[in-house]
Amino acid sequence: MNNLQFDYLKHVTDGLDRHAVLDELMAAYGKDVWHFAFFITHSKETADDVTQDVFVKVFQQLYEFRGQSSIKTWLLAITRNTARDVLRSAWVRRVVLFDTIRSRTGTSPSAERESMDKLMTEELWAIVLKLPRKLREVLLLNSHYGLSMQEMADMLQVSAGTVKSRLHRARAAVNRKLAQEASWTGEEEWT
Repeated sequence: MNNLQFDYLKHVTDGLDRHAVLDELMAAYGKDVWHFAFFITHSKETADDVTQDVFVKVFQQLYEFRGQSSIKTWLLAITRNTARDVLRSAWVRRVVLFDTIRSRTGTSPSAERESMDKLMTEELWAIVLKLPRKLREVLLLNSHYGLSMQEMADMLQVSAGTVKSRLHRARAAVNRKLAQEASWTGEEEWT
């Protein structure tokens, strides 16, 4: 949202209240921040906490944003670091975290295609969530958030070549797992 970035910079230079800018950022990126936090932590409650912490940090650091990256990249970097800090905390290390991904019910009985698509999506997410963290991150940042190789490299503090390699390995791992599951169920491979 380049327009939002422009509006944000205009608000900062015009001296608009930080609360108004924070409200805009939360409305525009709140869901992205929560979903990324959930993707890293695998816990709805922890994702709620991380999201809250992220926007507290954003409020405190609002005038430190220099525009060297997009606002979305900046927010996702803060989210990543906050979620990783939470996962490293002594409390989390002592607690066994369980996967909380459950399929939802309530699809229309006549919507067979919708059900199949939903099942495939759930299977795909289950596969992606089992990938090592480094591979999960780049896959999500690229596929879901649409970040470029350079934006991901800057955010993750690695080279663009490393990002490209991780993304290739992540896609290959997902494809391998999908092929294995298709062969176990007797289905043909997807091309």
